[in-house]
Order: sequence, then structure tokens, then C-alpha cells
Amino acid sequence: MIVDCAIYRDGRRTQGPDDFSDALDLCRLQNDAFVWIGLYEPTEKEFDRVTEEFGLHPLAVEDALKAHQRPKLEVYDDSLFMVLKPVGYEPKSDIVSAGEVMVFIGDSFVVTVRHGEEAPLGAVRRRLEHEPEMLRHGPTAVLYTIADAVVDHYVDVADELGTDLEELEADVFSPIGGSSRHTASRIYAFKRQILEFRRATGPLAQPLTRLAGTGLFGVRVPFVHEKAQPFFRDVSDHLTRVNEAVEGLDRLVSDILAAHLAQMSVRQNDDVRKISAWAAMAAIPTMIAGIYGMNFEHMPELRWAWSYPLLIAGMAAVEVLLYRLFKSRGWL
Repeated sequence: MIVDCAIYRDGRRTQGPDDFSDALDLCRLQNDAFVWIGLYEPTEKEFDRVTEEFGLHPLAVEDALKAHQRPKLEVYDDSLFMVLKPVGYEPKSDIVSAGEVMVFIGDSFVVTVRHGEEAPLGAVRRRLEHEPEMLRHGPTAVLYTIADAVVDHYVDVADELGTDLEELEADVFSPIGGSSRHTASRIYAFKRQILEFRRATGPLAQPLTRLAGTGLFGVRVPFVHEKAQPFFRDVSDHLTRVNEAVEGLDRLVSDILAAHLAQMSVRQNDDVRKISAWAAMAAIPTMIAGIYGMNFEHMPELRWAWSYPLLIAGMAAVEVLLYRLFKSRGWL
């Protein structure tokens, strides 16, 4: 459905025709105006008219309708198409959720398509309407502001993931938490969330590099104002820091998982040694009792009055010696 449709002239929202086709014609007659249409999860039928009026490429339209796209930048004859994946993070459940924003910009128009609940387009529109100097630069300003908002939220999510990872690390290596049977699954689940975050941030690096004019041969992207390149370069720098932070989080989670598994192996070895030590201590009296439990008539010390207490004392002495030996070697 169409969430909002507005004409912006000289950086300010103005009244215009209700029909977006007439609005586009009006904007093309005025050099300082453009129309911005925002849609939320449109159906194919709803999007057909937009496609026809704005001359959108069918491949880009297919991507915008189906969603589930990687971040990318495509240049067509009559428009520029960009896909971004805004993300949200719920610290209580440790779940990263991703939405999608598709942006078409062309001659005097911007069409944005939102999928999911994580897209910040409403806030972006309000921000731009309070910054007429920025909005005066036309569709390029809209594309820049959307990319800037998405990447800035990446920074916040990366910080939250880092904080939660520190808590997970402290819990994993605590005396109680590290021995839980669910610890490994918690670490792996956290790694899955980082992977989901990485799918949104990683592929976006190349599109922003192209928009910043630092891509292949430094060729300027059509429909993007040349003076906007330093601004996209700033967004690209922020994204680079986010990707470095995500890479560090991913390595740290892998290291925590490996350390936890090694810790569990050491604990299992300690348990086996303790069991072996107690088994060895129990073997001595069992052996002696087994020998004297045989039904032979001629055995030494059977009729000696002090044989029983001496035997018990001997077994106790051997047990004490074994206990001190195992204790000194750290087996008990």
C-alpha cells in the first residue's frame, strides 16, 4: 500500500495533485521539485501502476516485490535501484531481525519500498522535512539519508551485540555457567545472530563504495549528484568500522566456543582422573578382602588373634598413602 506521496520543491513539502502521475509531470516541469512515494509491502497489482508511470525496470520491480534480496546497487536506463537491509536487535532474546528497503531514484522522483518492521523510512522523511537545506538536493539527498540512517543503526546494533557478548563470555567462563549443558548451544545461537547481521552489512560495502566514487575507476553513478560523493564516503567509512566490528565479534564468538569446548574437555579429564584415583583406592582393600575371603584351610594369620586389627590398620595405611599421593599430583 502507499504510505505517503508528497511533492518537495526547493527543499520543502508542497501541495500538489493527488494523483502521483500528475505529480510526476508537474515535478518534471520544475527543475527544483521531485515526488517521493513510499510503499509498504505492495502487491504486484498495486505496484503495476507505479511501474508504468515511473518507467521502472522489470527486473528491479521483481526484486522489489519478492524481497529477500542482498544489499546491492543496480543502474538502469531510467532509474537507479538500491537495496538496503536495516536490522533490529532484541537484547532480551538475542535475536537479530532484518527488514528490507528498496529505493528507486530517477528523473524527479523517488520510490521507496519497505518490507518488514525494521525500516526507518518514516523517521527519515521527518528528518529531511526538518532539514530543507539537505532536501533541496533532491532524490540524492533521500538516498543518502536512508543509507546514513541504516548504517548508523548498524553501529548501535554492533555495540549492543558487543555488550551482550561480553556478558555471555563472563557467563560461559563462570564456575557455574560454563558447566551448563546448554552453554554450547547458546554460543552457537549467538553466532547465528552475528551471521544474520553480517548478511546485511557485508554486501552493502560495494554499493556504498560506488556511490562514494571510489569504486571501479572512480566512475560517478548516474542519478546521484557528484557533490554527494563525500557524504556517501562518510557513510562508507562508518560501514567499514561496522564490518570490522562484526568480524571481530565473529572471531571472538568462535574463540569462546573453542575455549569452552577445551574447558569441558579438561573438566572431563579431571573427572576421569578422580574416578580412576578413587577406583585405585578402592581396589586395595577389595583385593585384600578377596584374598582372605577364600575358603582355604591352610592360610597364614587365620588363627592369630591380632590378624584382623592388623589387616584393617594395614588397609587404612595404604589408603592414606594413596590419598596423599593422588592429592599431591592433583588427581583429587
